[in-house]
Amino acid sequence: MKLITELLDHDLNILTEGKGKTLHIEGVFLQSSVKNRNGRIYPKEIMSREVHRFVNEEVKNKRSIGELNHPPNPTINPERASHLITSLQESGNDYIGKAKVLDTPMGNIVRGLLEGGVKLGVSSRGLGSLTKKGGASVVGSDFKLSTIDIVADPSAPSAFVEGIMENAEWVYDDVLGYQSIRNSIRKTPSKYLEEKKLEVFSNFINKL
Repeated sequence: MKLITELLDHDLNILTEGKGKTLHIEGVFLQSSVKNRNGRIYPKEIMSREVHRFVNEEVKNKRSIGELNHPPNPTINPERASHLITSLQESGNDYIGKAKVLDTPMGNIVRGLLEGGVKLGVSSRGLGSLTKKGGASVVGSDFKLSTIDIVADPSAPSAFVEGIMENAEWVYDDVLGYQSIRNSIRKTPSKYLEEKKLEVFSNFINKL
């Protein structure tokens, strides 16, 4: 079996709930029966089985935590938890999920990114085998869903930089270096700005 991750293209809804303004994300978390952009197909019966197991074993017991970005293994590290998946329901070939952004170091980064205008997405993480069939890789019956992580959307670098440059309330952190990012962007000639945005965003993500 191998580690399998999938980033979905669907937009997420950002919800603020309760007096404490708890932040939630909601949208399509998983898909089955369609060839995704990685050329993989998750058969409906396999995905449905795994979602049912995940909900009963993890979601209902409030153990369904996910991380910001994918680690290189299927193990979930509680110290890096950014959100708690609170629901996951089947809707045709889609599986609509909802997750609560946690008050943890990684969760606060997610909140800061969202409030700064950065577009985030969700990506499943699991273990399974793949079989080539008809120009696609079909996920095998041994597939096991580990969790659903929050990841940066491909369009995120520009929004990330704009959030840091324009948001006066963005929390400065010596470890993550928001101020050094600001200084670096200000010193970059305009013709190299897009390249610099991608560079600083990649460096930031690698520090997480």
